[in-house]
Amino acid sequence: MKGLLDLSYRYKIPLWGSLIIILTTLVVSGSLLFKAYDDMREDLFVRSSGLAHRLSDSMFQPMIDQDVWHLFEIINAPLSRANNKDILLPSSIVILDNELKVVVASNPMLIPMGTRIDQLTPQYALLVASIQKLKIDDQPTYNLQDQKNYYVTAPIASEGYKLGSVIVVHSKDVLWPRFVRIASHGALTGLLVLAILLPANWYWGRRLSRPLVSLTERIKRLDSDDPQNPDEVVYPYQDEVGHLHQAYSRMLTERSAKQALEKQIVHSERLAAVGHLAAGVAHEINNPLGGMLTAIDTLKSYGQMHKREFDARTAKTISLMERGLTQIKETVGALLVEARVRNRALEPQDFEDVRSLVLPQAQNKTLALDWRSSLARAIPLQANQVRQILINLLLNAIHAANPRGQVICTVKEQDRVLHMSVENDGAQLSSEQISHLFEPFSPLSKSGHGLGLWVTYQIVQQLGGEITVEQHGENIVFSVTLPFDSSTAS
Repeated sequence: MKGLLDLSYRYKIPLWGSLIIILTTLVVSGSLLFKAYDDMREDLFVRSSGLAHRLSDSMFQPMIDQDVWHLFEIINAPLSRANNKDILLPSSIVILDNELKVVVASNPMLIPMGTRIDQLTPQYALLVASIQKLKIDDQPTYNLQDQKNYYVTAPIASEGYKLGSVIVVHSKDVLWPRFVRIASHGALTGLLVLAILLPANWYWGRRLSRPLVSLTERIKRLDSDDPQNPDEVVYPYQDEVGHLHQAYSRMLTERSAKQALEKQIVHSERLAAVGHLAAGVAHEINNPLGGMLTAIDTLKSYGQMHKREFDARTAKTISLMERGLTQIKETVGALLVEARVRNRALEPQDFEDVRSLVLPQAQNKTLALDWRSSLARAIPLQANQVRQILINLLLNAIHAANPRGQVICTVKEQDRVLHMSVENDGAQLSSEQISHLFEPFSPLSKSGHGLGLWVTYQIVQQLGGEITVEQHGENIVFSVTLPFDSSTAS
């Protein structure tokens, strides 16, 4: 039983529906058959009562005349004129006198003339007790049955004078042929109903269970990497199952948003941790680095003051050390992105300056630079930092773009927020590369050290903005939003 209850609803609903249909069909068919049998029995009593009264009316005069042969002809007439085609044919008819003795019977071999009827069988004894209670005026009919027969009695009387009684006996087997025909017809009808209802039940059962099965499959895919799109219409109706699907879709949407927020928080915390670590390392390196550069500068100045000339190898070595240490200082300095002193507000000419600065690099790579700037007034943002953000993004896009490709730069102002986007048609980035894109010295960076995007990210964070990376078709799009700083003069 437990295994049946553990079945999928796609099978459980049709099975239970089929069981209910079959039980209902059996109960209805059984009740109809019982009613049909009861109606046949009542019809038998009605017909027998009518026959008994007709016989009693026609027997009064022969009873007075004691015409036994005429009485025998009268009781045999219903049995012979039916030509044995009437299934409600009586098995026997008996005429009694007032002393309850047999006057004549349709089967005299079994019921001899002159025999008291109550001496034949116990059932006749009970019937005699009922006959004695019959009233002549109402001419009632008494019905009695035993295990084998039905008995119908009627008085033979006229004008208040009773001469005897007539008994019509029917075998219970007389109803069986008609009942078999009715039962066969009912069975065929029931089978026809089942042949129609069972396939319909399976169809509608599977159809009703399909939304639940679909929802179950969607829930099973929650932990997979490719969950079903919550916007996809799976069950369009507004019933309880529809509300359940809508609740699941809302839960999936909220879950996706929560996962994205958690991923963003983890990413921001990782970048912040890397930034703090890099800044700490940079400060520790800067102190001895500055001392070494000062020592080299002192050595060069000391040599010039005393007119001492270094040999070529020593001079070359000192120059090589100075260039190397200077490069290290510039690299370490890029890690120290700190709040700058506030400067002038950002103006449309700043973006034209940036365009002029990056245009030669784009032309060297034969790139098309699509410039879309709609800024027409000065806005309260720090010009130097915004310029550095845009220059870093454009140089990164020019470096990543395909030869003879295109770089698109869009700048617009909307609702006191500056929107900048830089788009290139370079190679696609994997999700793992995007997640580590703003980390310095990322092992996923194919070229360079990644400090440009790291610095860009730090400046955007200092300005209270947001930077995102998305892939639109075959293009990579860097988007920056910077809210206006009301404390900066416009």
